[in-house]
Amino acid sequence: MLKHILSFVLAGCFAWPGLSSAAGAASSPAAAAPAAAAVAPAAAASGDAALVERGRYLAVAGDCMACHTAKGGKPFAGGLPMPVPMLGKIYTSNITPDADNGIGKWTLEDFERAVRHGVSKNGDNLYPAMPYVSYAKVSDDDVKALYAYFMHGVEPVKQAPPSNEIPWPLNMRWPLKIWNALFLKDGPYQPKPNQSVEWNRGAYLVQGLAHCGTCHTARGVTMQEKSLDETGGSFLSGSVLAGWEGYNITSDRNAGIGDWTQPQLVQYLRTGSVPGLAQAAGPMAEAIEHSFSRMTDADLGAIATYIRTVPAVSDGSKQSRSSWGKPTNDGVKLRGVALSSAGVDPARLYLGNCATCHQMRGKGTPDGYYPPLFHNSTVGASNPTNLVQVILHGVQRKAGSEDVGMPAFGYELSDAQIAALTNYVTQQFGNPGAKQVTDQDVAKLRAAR
Repeated sequence: MLKHILSFVLAGCFAWPGLSSAAGAASSPAAAAPAAAAVAPAAAASGDAALVERGRYLAVAGDCMACHTAKGGKPFAGGLPMPVPMLGKIYTSNITPDADNGIGKWTLEDFERAVRHGVSKNGDNLYPAMPYVSYAKVSDDDVKALYAYFMHGVEPVKQAPPSNEIPWPLNMRWPLKIWNALFLKDGPYQPKPNQSVEWNRGAYLVQGLAHCGTCHTARGVTMQEKSLDETGGSFLSGSVLAGWEGYNITSDRNAGIGDWTQPQLVQYLRTGSVPGLAQAAGPMAEAIEHSFSRMTDADLGAIATYIRTVPAVSDGSKQSRSSWGKPTNDGVKLRGVALSSAGVDPARLYLGNCATCHQMRGKGTPDGYYPPLFHNSTVGASNPTNLVQVILHGVQRKAGSEDVGMPAFGYELSDAQIAALTNYVTQQFGNPGAKQVTDQDVAKLRAAR
């Protein structure tokens, strides 16, 4: 039973960024969220406008929209399906102020208990797909601001999410009380007096609202995060969850991001792109699009300041992921040769599917819109899981006014072709010592979508 219970945590590793945020007074959002936040003017007029606006920014920083909005659905109305291995499927809840289907009847105390303790108004335990273990660190003032926003700044939507598709007895929630007793640490973030205001702000955001550890921290046998802050030896040391690798982002120069500068890290959070280092895809691209790209420069700087001090955790890597690779001339010999979509010749697959954008030698375009494949942290990783995911599902990322897209090839290429193409790209442009991908590896990742 415990194994099944903890599968709920896995289901939420890239989801349920429900609520809350920041330490001290939240900065005025220079990068405001779009109209999709659906502020209801009449409702906002009944609340403290400044408090509602602050709560809106905190909701953006927490990426609440991403999980509480179904594809094509109304903001925060829930209904996003989340498949859970070995269990079934759960649907995110409606957190608009609708009295019947949302949280319109919730008091501030009800709201706080759900956000920081994982307990709903009716007393049911929430699945840990809602990262309340991180949100437990949110300050009282920020919880109040979030409550004000969701009650007075969001349009109520009369929509009931579908019922969860989890059979009895796996749908029983009482065992979650045991899990909470073991792993939930109550109490808001306490600033470190020996650190700067900026460092503490960053720590508050990373550990709390941004819940970076949810995807980037290794987990124990019961799927709990092994550490919740920088004092633990595994904090932000990397983890593979829901088919994506959340890379090591500690200060280790080879395994982590210790060779990144402060401006580079801020640029990555703002845009998802740092030529010669990394390009965001998958869940990280979503977090950048919906959250980080819309946060203030001050908050992004604070996050970068804190992350760059997290103690290094090494995995034995001899060089960083982004330092691997160089241009190749391998494709020149195939000029003029007919390409077959049914074949598995890796060089031909590369020329037929990748070279148009990334160029024959893998150098990308001069403006960096199509990035080079060498000196790329995804291609240079020893575990090519994320590269397979990118080939299967493509890249969709919007940051500010820039839309970045790469087509998904999962519809056109077989498992064998994607495996061959992945191995070719890592060998030619990335880490030659990377794990070799098999047809079966691709099939598993394809099925997990």
